[in-house]
Amino acid sequence: MLRVLIIKPSSLGDIIHALQVAQSLRAQTGDVEIDWVAAKAFAPLVKACAVVDDVYEFDRHGSVATFAKLCQQIRQKKYDWALDMQGLARSAMLLAAAKATHKARRADSREGAALLCRLKPKLPPKGRHSHALDVLLQFLPLLGCKAELAPEPLEFLHPAQMNWPADLAARAPVVMFPDSRVKKKEWSGFYDLTVKLMKDRPDLTIVWAGSNGPEPELDWPEARFVNLLGRTKLDALPELIKMARLVICNDSGPLHLSAAMHKPVIGLFGPTDHERFGPYPLNSPRHAVIRAPNGKLNLLSHEIVLMEVVKRLKG
Repeated sequence: MLRVLIIKPSSLGDIIHALQVAQSLRAQTGDVEIDWVAAKAFAPLVKACAVVDDVYEFDRHGSVATFAKLCQQIRQKKYDWALDMQGLARSAMLLAAAKATHKARRADSREGAALLCRLKPKLPPKGRHSHALDVLLQFLPLLGCKAELAPEPLEFLHPAQMNWPADLAARAPVVMFPDSRVKKKEWSGFYDLTVKLMKDRPDLTIVWAGSNGPEPELDWPEARFVNLLGRTKLDALPELIKMARLVICNDSGPLHLSAAMHKPVIGLFGPTDHERFGPYPLNSPRHAVIRAPNGKLNLLSHEIVLMEVVKRLKG
Protein backbone atom coordinates (compact mmCIF):
# COMPACT_ATOMS: atom_id res chain seq x y z
CA MET A 1 0.00 0.00 0.00
CA LEU A 2 1.16 3.50 -0.88
CA ARG A 3 1.05 5.88 2.09
CA VAL A 4 0.82 9.60 1.34
CA LEU A 5 0.72 12.66 3.59
CA ILE A 6 -0.69 15.86 2.08
CA ILE A 7 0.03 19.14 3.85
CA LYS A 8 -2.62 21.67 2.82
CA PRO A 9 -3.97 23.54 5.85
CA SER A 10 -5.91 26.28 4.04
CA SER A 11 -7.80 28.00 2.49
CA LEU A 12 -11.13 26.37 1.59
CA GLY A 13 -10.90 26.74 -2.18
CA ASP A 14 -7.27 25.57 -2.20
CA ILE A 15 -8.16 22.58 -0.03
CA ILE A 16 -10.93 21.60 -2.46
CA HIS A 17 -8.39 21.72 -5.29
CA ALA A 18 -5.97 19.55 -3.33
CA LEU A 19 -8.75 17.07 -2.48
CA GLN A 20 -9.38 16.67 -6.20
CA VAL A 21 -5.70 15.86 -6.68
CA ALA A 22 -5.96 13.27 -3.88
CA GLN A 23 -9.08 11.85 -5.53
CA SER A 24 -7.20 11.44 -8.81
CA LEU A 25 -4.27 9.81 -6.99
CA ARG A 26 -6.61 7.27 -5.39
CA ALA A 27 -8.36 6.59 -8.70
CA GLN A 28 -5.08 6.02 -10.54
CA THR A 29 -3.24 3.98 -7.90
CA GLY A 30 -6.07 2.13 -6.14
CA ASP A 31 -4.32 0.87 -3.00
CA VAL A 32 -3.37 4.14 -1.29
CA GLU A 33 -3.75 5.61 2.18
CA ILE A 34 -4.02 9.40 2.27
CA ASP A 35 -3.56 11.44 5.44
CA TRP A 36 -3.92 15.22 5.64
CA VAL A 37 -2.76 18.23 7.62
CA ALA A 38 -5.65 20.74 7.75
CA ALA A 39 -6.30 23.89 9.73
CA LYS A 40 -8.79 23.33 12.56
CA ALA A 41 -11.44 25.42 10.81
CA PHE A 42 -11.36 23.20 7.71
CA ALA A 43 -10.61 19.82 9.32
CA PRO A 44 -14.28 18.73 9.59
CA LEU A 45 -14.78 19.11 5.84
CA VAL A 46 -11.54 17.26 5.04
CA LYS A 47 -12.51 14.46 7.43
CA ALA A 48 -15.86 14.14 5.66
CA CYS A 49 -14.23 13.71 2.23
CA ALA A 50 -14.26 10.13 0.98
CA VAL A 51 -10.66 10.26 -0.32
CA VAL A 52 -9.04 11.08 3.04
CA ASP A 53 -8.23 8.46 5.69
CA ASP A 54 -6.96 10.52 8.62
CA VAL A 55 -6.52 14.21 9.47
CA TYR A 56 -3.99 16.05 11.62
CA GLU A 57 -5.34 19.37 12.89
CA PHE A 58 -3.12 22.43 12.51
CA ASP A 59 -3.82 25.37 14.85
CA ARG A 60 -2.45 28.43 13.08
CA HIS A 61 -2.98 30.52 16.21
CA GLY A 62 -1.40 27.95 18.52
CA SER A 63 1.82 28.23 20.49
CA VAL A 64 5.26 26.94 19.55
CA ALA A 65 4.58 23.99 21.88
CA THR A 66 1.35 23.24 20.01
CA PHE A 67 3.19 23.27 16.69
CA ALA A 68 5.93 21.02 18.10
CA LYS A 69 3.29 18.57 19.31
CA LEU A 70 1.79 18.43 15.80
CA CYS A 71 5.23 17.67 14.37
CA GLN A 72 5.60 14.82 16.87
CA GLN A 73 2.20 13.42 15.91
CA ILE A 74 3.12 13.45 12.24
CA ARG A 75 6.42 11.65 12.96
CA GLN A 76 4.59 8.70 14.52
CA LYS A 77 3.81 7.34 11.05
CA LYS A 78 6.03 6.41 8.12
CA TYR A 79 4.97 7.61 4.66
CA ASP A 80 6.12 6.82 1.15
CA TRP A 81 5.42 10.39 0.07
CA ALA A 82 4.87 13.68 1.91
CA LEU A 83 3.61 16.53 -0.28
CA ASP A 84 3.63 20.18 0.77
CA MET A 85 0.82 21.68 -1.33
CA GLN A 86 0.77 24.89 0.74
CA GLY A 87 4.30 26.06 0.00
CA LEU A 88 4.80 28.37 2.99
CA ALA A 89 7.25 28.40 5.90
CA ARG A 90 5.13 26.51 8.44
CA SER A 91 4.00 23.87 5.95
CA ALA A 92 7.63 23.42 4.92
CA MET A 93 8.57 22.79 8.56
CA LEU A 94 5.82 20.18 8.81
CA LEU A 95 7.16 18.58 5.63
CA ALA A 96 10.65 18.52 7.15
CA ALA A 97 9.26 16.86 10.29
CA ALA A 98 7.46 14.09 8.39
CA LYS A 99 9.08 10.65 8.14
CA ALA A 100 8.75 9.96 4.43
CA THR A 101 10.86 8.21 1.84
CA HIS A 102 10.13 10.97 -0.65
CA LYS A 103 9.18 14.60 -0.06
CA ALA A 104 8.09 17.29 -2.50
CA ARG A 105 7.03 20.91 -2.22
CA ARG A 106 5.21 23.32 -4.51
CA ALA A 107 7.12 24.65 -7.47
CA ASP A 108 6.03 28.18 -6.50
CA SER A 109 6.84 27.91 -2.79
CA ARG A 110 7.36 31.11 -0.80
CA GLU A 111 8.67 32.28 2.58
CA GLY A 112 11.88 30.27 2.18
CA ALA A 113 10.03 26.94 1.95
CA ALA A 114 12.25 25.91 -0.94
CA LEU A 115 15.26 25.81 1.40
CA LEU A 116 13.83 22.81 3.29
CA CYS A 117 12.99 20.64 0.28
CA ARG A 118 14.58 20.48 -3.16
CA LEU A 119 12.20 18.15 -4.99
CA LYS A 120 9.35 19.95 -6.72
CA PRO A 121 6.97 19.26 -9.60
CA LYS A 122 7.16 21.20 -12.82
CA LEU A 123 4.89 24.17 -13.36
CA PRO A 124 2.18 23.83 -16.06
CA PRO A 125 2.81 25.39 -19.50
CA LYS A 126 1.44 28.79 -18.37
CA GLY A 127 3.81 28.79 -15.39
CA ARG A 128 2.75 30.83 -12.38
CA HIS A 129 -0.18 32.18 -14.37
CA SER A 130 -1.74 28.71 -14.62
CA HIS A 131 -4.99 27.78 -12.92
CA ALA A 132 -4.45 27.01 -9.23
CA LEU A 133 -5.64 23.43 -9.69
CA ASP A 134 -3.36 22.84 -12.67
CA VAL A 135 -0.41 23.80 -10.45
CA LEU A 136 -1.37 21.15 -7.87
CA LEU A 137 -2.07 18.47 -10.47
CA GLN A 138 1.62 18.54 -11.37
CA PHE A 139 2.37 16.65 -8.14
CA LEU A 140 0.80 13.53 -9.65
CA PRO A 141 3.55 12.72 -12.20
CA LEU A 142 6.05 12.58 -9.31
CA LEU A 143 4.05 9.58 -8.06
CA GLY A 144 3.82 7.98 -11.51
CA CYS A 145 0.31 9.25 -12.29
CA LYS A 146 -1.18 11.46 -14.99
CA ALA A 147 -1.75 15.14 -14.20
CA GLU A 148 -5.51 14.95 -14.69
CA LEU A 149 -8.69 14.90 -12.63
CA ALA A 150 -10.72 11.82 -11.84
CA PRO A 151 -13.96 11.74 -13.89
CA GLU A 152 -16.24 11.33 -10.86
CA PRO A 153 -17.47 14.19 -8.66
CA LEU A 154 -15.81 14.72 -5.31
CA GLU A 155 -17.73 12.76 -2.68
CA PHE A 156 -18.31 13.50 0.99
CA LEU A 157 -19.45 11.15 3.75
CA HIS A 158 -20.94 11.57 7.23
CA PRO A 159 -22.69 14.93 6.72
CA ALA A 160 -23.09 17.26 9.67
CA GLN A 161 -26.43 17.75 11.37
CA MET A 162 -28.71 19.66 9.02
CA ASN A 163 -30.55 22.80 10.06
CA TRP A 164 -32.76 23.33 7.02
CA PRO A 165 -36.30 22.25 6.16
CA ALA A 166 -36.69 18.48 5.78
CA ASP A 167 -38.13 18.79 2.27
CA LEU A 168 -35.46 21.19 0.94
CA ALA A 169 -33.72 18.56 -1.19
CA ALA A 170 -37.01 17.72 -2.93
CA ARG A 171 -37.38 21.38 -3.93
CA ALA A 172 -33.96 21.43 -5.72
CA PRO A 173 -33.25 25.03 -4.63
CA VAL A 174 -31.11 27.70 -6.21
CA VAL A 175 -28.31 28.18 -3.66
CA MET A 176 -26.51 31.53 -3.41
CA PHE A 177 -23.33 32.31 -1.47
CA PRO A 178 -23.26 36.13 -1.11
CA ASP A 179 -20.06 36.27 0.95
CA SER A 180 -16.38 35.68 0.28
CA ARG A 181 -13.27 35.51 2.44
CA VAL A 182 -12.15 38.82 0.90
CA LYS A 183 -14.61 41.73 0.91
CA LYS A 184 -13.50 43.10 -2.46
CA LYS A 185 -14.64 39.82 -4.04
CA GLU A 186 -18.23 40.23 -2.79
CA TRP A 187 -20.91 41.26 -5.27
CA SER A 188 -23.61 43.47 -3.76
CA GLY A 189 -26.35 42.45 -6.19
CA PHE A 190 -27.53 39.21 -4.57
CA TYR A 191 -30.47 40.98 -2.90
CA ASP A 192 -31.78 42.50 -6.15
CA LEU A 193 -31.22 39.23 -8.00
CA THR A 194 -33.17 37.33 -5.35
CA VAL A 195 -36.07 39.80 -5.38
CA LYS A 196 -36.35 39.56 -9.17
CA LEU A 197 -36.22 35.75 -9.19
CA MET A 198 -38.78 35.49 -6.40
CA LYS A 199 -41.21 37.65 -8.39
CA ASP A 200 -40.61 36.02 -11.78
CA ARG A 201 -40.24 32.38 -10.73
CA PRO A 202 -42.83 31.34 -8.12
CA ASP A 203 -41.71 27.73 -8.62
CA LEU A 204 -38.25 28.39 -7.16
CA THR A 205 -36.91 28.01 -3.65
CA ILE A 206 -33.87 30.20 -3.04
CA VAL A 207 -31.30 29.58 -0.31
CA TRP A 208 -28.72 32.02 0.97
CA ALA A 209 -25.77 30.29 2.65
CA GLY A 210 -22.28 31.09 3.86
CA SER A 211 -20.36 31.99 6.98
CA ASN A 212 -21.62 35.57 7.01
CA GLY A 213 -23.01 38.26 4.77
CA PRO A 214 -25.74 40.86 4.46
CA GLU A 215 -28.91 39.79 6.24
CA PRO A 216 -31.69 39.67 3.63
CA GLU A 217 -34.79 41.69 4.44
CA LEU A 218 -37.12 39.48 2.44
CA ASP A 219 -40.71 38.97 3.53
CA TRP A 220 -41.27 35.55 2.01
CA PRO A 221 -42.28 32.27 3.64
CA GLU A 222 -39.70 29.52 4.18
CA ALA A 223 -41.32 27.60 1.35
CA ARG A 224 -39.80 30.18 -1.01
CA PHE A 225 -36.72 31.52 0.76
CA VAL A 226 -34.38 29.90 3.30
CA ASN A 227 -31.75 32.00 5.06
CA LEU A 228 -28.78 29.89 6.22
CA LEU A 229 -26.20 32.68 6.48
CA GLY A 230 -24.02 31.89 9.48
CA ARG A 231 -26.24 28.93 10.33
CA THR A 232 -24.65 26.07 8.38
CA LYS A 233 -21.55 24.19 9.44
CA LEU A 234 -18.75 23.87 6.92
CA ASP A 235 -19.05 20.08 6.68
CA ALA A 236 -22.77 20.45 5.88
CA LEU A 237 -22.06 22.48 2.73
CA PRO A 238 -21.53 19.42 0.49
CA GLU A 239 -25.00 18.13 1.33
CA LEU A 240 -26.52 21.55 0.65
CA ILE A 241 -24.68 21.93 -2.65
CA LYS A 242 -25.59 18.38 -3.67
CA MET A 243 -29.32 19.21 -3.57
CA ALA A 244 -28.99 22.47 -5.56
CA ARG A 245 -30.17 22.80 -9.13
CA LEU A 246 -27.87 25.82 -9.51
CA VAL A 247 -25.23 27.48 -7.33
CA ILE A 248 -24.35 31.19 -7.63
CA CYS A 249 -21.13 32.35 -5.92
CA ASN A 250 -18.53 35.02 -5.64
CA ASP A 251 -14.92 33.91 -6.07
CA SER A 252 -14.95 31.75 -2.93
CA GLY A 253 -14.52 28.25 -1.52
CA PRO A 254 -18.14 27.21 -2.25
CA LEU A 255 -17.53 28.01 -5.92
CA HIS A 256 -14.74 25.43 -6.10
CA LEU A 257 -16.66 22.96 -3.96
CA SER A 258 -19.65 23.18 -6.32
CA ALA A 259 -17.43 22.67 -9.36
CA ALA A 260 -15.67 19.70 -7.74
CA MET A 261 -19.07 18.12 -7.02
CA HIS A 262 -20.07 18.62 -10.70
CA LYS A 263 -22.92 20.99 -9.90
CA PRO A 264 -24.00 23.79 -12.28
CA VAL A 265 -22.35 26.96 -10.96
CA ILE A 266 -22.22 30.63 -11.90
CA GLY A 267 -19.10 32.41 -10.67
CA LEU A 268 -19.00 36.20 -10.29
CA PHE A 269 -15.52 37.66 -10.72
CA GLY A 270 -14.24 41.17 -10.13
CA PRO A 271 -10.62 41.89 -9.19
CA THR A 272 -9.37 38.30 -9.35
CA ASP A 273 -8.33 36.44 -12.49
CA HIS A 274 -10.92 33.84 -13.48
CA GLU A 275 -8.31 32.11 -15.65
CA ARG A 276 -6.43 31.22 -12.44
CA PHE A 277 -9.24 30.95 -9.92
CA GLY A 278 -12.41 30.19 -11.88
CA PRO A 279 -14.50 27.00 -11.56
CA TYR A 280 -12.42 24.10 -12.89
CA PRO A 281 -12.29 23.04 -15.63
CA LEU A 282 -12.91 26.44 -17.18
CA ASN A 283 -14.36 24.91 -20.36
CA SER A 284 -16.96 22.76 -18.62
CA PRO A 285 -20.53 23.34 -19.88
CA ARG A 286 -21.67 23.13 -16.25
CA HIS A 287 -19.85 26.34 -15.39
CA ALA A 288 -20.40 29.97 -16.25
CA VAL A 289 -18.16 32.90 -15.31
CA ILE A 290 -19.45 36.48 -15.34
CA ARG A 291 -16.71 39.08 -15.22
CA ALA A 292 -17.48 42.51 -13.80
CA PRO A 293 -16.73 45.51 -16.04
CA ASN A 294 -13.17 46.74 -15.43
CA GLY A 295 -12.89 44.18 -12.64
CA LYS A 296 -15.23 46.23 -10.42
CA LEU A 297 -18.08 44.22 -8.95
CA ASN A 298 -20.10 47.34 -8.16
CA LEU A 299 -20.45 47.84 -11.93
CA LEU A 300 -21.97 44.40 -12.46
CA SER A 301 -25.76 44.74 -12.72
CA HIS A 302 -28.15 42.11 -11.43
CA GLU A 303 -29.85 42.11 -14.86
CA ILE A 304 -26.70 40.67 -16.45
CA VAL A 305 -26.51 37.91 -13.85
CA LEU A 306 -30.26 37.29 -14.12
CA MET A 307 -29.97 36.57 -17.84
CA GLU A 308 -27.38 33.88 -17.19
CA VAL A 309 -29.46 32.41 -14.35
CA VAL A 310 -32.56 32.20 -16.53
CA LYS A 311 -30.55 30.53 -19.29
CA ARG A 312 -29.12 27.98 -16.88
CA LEU A 313 -32.51 27.19 -15.34
CA LYS A 314 -33.92 26.47 -18.80
CA GLY A 315 -31.06 24.09 -19.62
